[in-house]
Amino acid sequence: MRAIIKEDAQPVEVARAFNVSRESFEKLQVYVDLLGKWQKQINLVGPKEYSRLWSRHIADALQLVEHIPPETSCAVDLGSGAGIPGMIIAVVLQERGFHIHLVESNGKKAAFLRAAIRELGISGEVHNARIESLHGQSWTGPVELVFARALAPLPKLLELSVPFVEKSGEMLFLKGLDVDSELTETTKYWNIGYEKYPSRTNVGGCILNIKDFQRVPHSKQC
Repeated sequence: MRAIIKEDAQPVEVARAFNVSRESFEKLQVYVDLLGKWQKQINLVGPKEYSRLWSRHIADALQLVEHIPPETSCAVDLGSGAGIPGMIIAVVLQERGFHIHLVESNGKKAAFLRAAIRELGISGEVHNARIESLHGQSWTGPVELVFARALAPLPKLLELSVPFVEKSGEMLFLKGLDVDSELTETTKYWNIGYEKYPSRTNVGGCILNIKDFQRVPHSKQC
């Protein structure tokens, strides 16, 4: 089992743990600085979270990278907030032409995301809308991958995510201690194939990689 990233880990230590290139590291530092400036005006992360942005939040995103299939070129980040994980992943995978769709309903956070895309020069689009309102729209075809972090319980996450994912696509969710009970509840509504990987930032947490998904016939979520 790989070591958990310590809360007091320095940026260089986090970058080294996930094999982040020098160019990507420099861009992530630009992201951190930009977030710090915007944080003075709007609440992008919790009051105590900026000091552990690298060790808790950026690391949370970086641990997903090794689970992204190498042929993946486009993904959707639902409830993107400050751009974690989607923005971080787009920076690290920029050289392979990775494109990210960031979905965020809060107008001020969406403005930050647009500013960050311009500043970092990554390939991405921001959709300032509720997730459900984008279902069925032609803003993008089905994508290969969907991310979500701290957004909703798993049954609801699938309800939100599946309309964006192509049939052969996957979903990567960062989940906490309740993941097993969420999986049990999910089986009432969905037949899924998945893998769990231990989190490197949250003891007891995991990365949930859903690779197959089909709604249970005649099931209906509340």
